[in-house]
Amino acid sequence: MHERVTGILLGAVLAGLVASYGGLFYYVRELRIARDTQNASALQAARVITLYEATVAKQEREASSTLLFVGDVMLSRGVGARIVRHDDPSFPFSLIASSTHEADVLIGNLEGPISAHGEDWGNPISFRANPRVVDGLISAGFKVLGLANNHIMDWGRAALSDTVALLQSAGVSTIGAGRNEAEANEPLIINAKGGRVALLNYTGLLPKSFEANSSTAGISHFDPAGIADAIRNAKMDADIVVVLIHWGEEYRAHATSAQQDVGRALIDAGASLVVGTHPHVTEEVEQYHGGWIAYSLGNFVFDQNFSEATNKGEMLEVRIAHKAIEAVRTRPIHINGDFQPEEVRL
Repeated sequence: MHERVTGILLGAVLAGLVASYGGLFYYVRELRIARDTQNASALQAARVITLYEATVAKQEREASSTLLFVGDVMLSRGVGARIVRHDDPSFPFSLIASSTHEADVLIGNLEGPISAHGEDWGNPISFRANPRVVDGLISAGFKVLGLANNHIMDWGRAALSDTVALLQSAGVSTIGAGRNEAEANEPLIINAKGGRVALLNYTGLLPKSFEANSSTAGISHFDPAGIADAIRNAKMDADIVVVLIHWGEEYRAHATSAQQDVGRALIDAGASLVVGTHPHVTEEVEQYHGGWIAYSLGNFVFDQNFSEATNKGEMLEVRIAHKAIEAVRTRPIHINGDFQPEEVRL
């Protein structure tokens, strides 16, 4: 009897333990399922968020564009001799082309005409490049070249007209000079992803007699009040106005007070960006009243290897999105002994 009771009690205890452990096992299993479900949901949510962020980033990239500005491009004299030696018009750009092709629009200052015609007007330093250099400019990816500078008239109006015709026929737009007054002064409108951009180009380094008129080739009109009006007019057709200007003092590492006055006045008139060339060395980049002023980008392709300063330059990368300038950064370059620019990777 005692043994039977003991067996019954032991069986009951074991049954209770089994029931308890069974419940515990069930509870643990449910916790694991819940945890795995939660982890799966969290993983799925993370994947959805990642996909969304990637989609947004892609849309932003597709709705933005990059403008890349470079400094003085001179394809005559020593640079021209290197082109002849290597029998390759793309030679000056061969080490930088991978960088310049990253941009949607590449813009530079062409220092001197491209022509087989014209007459040397007697400038002590006179530039004229062989027409075959156009192929080199195309190989680098240039879409726009500013012509308003102190060397574009070195071989007269015929060479200037030839330059405009050669570049435009090759698909490279020109600003700052033209075969008549209208062509020299009209803004270039770029329908860039992220906004419409108007480009203007001027220099105050040549006499007024070199300016274009209704029937004569020449450079754009340099007049501060007139430029301010041109900016305001361009602003009616574009979201962003950029002014390229050839100014300042050669080999000076900081902007003059005159550059500052003019540059800031252009921003106040409505320009979003002012890009300077001519000093052959780099000068500071300034943020002013919501706009940007790059006082000098220095040389890009030039044969001034007499100093380290003239062998350095900068590319200015400008990101356009949402009808505004969203980011600006400088990308340094170094010009080697063959007058080829190379990007300095920091």
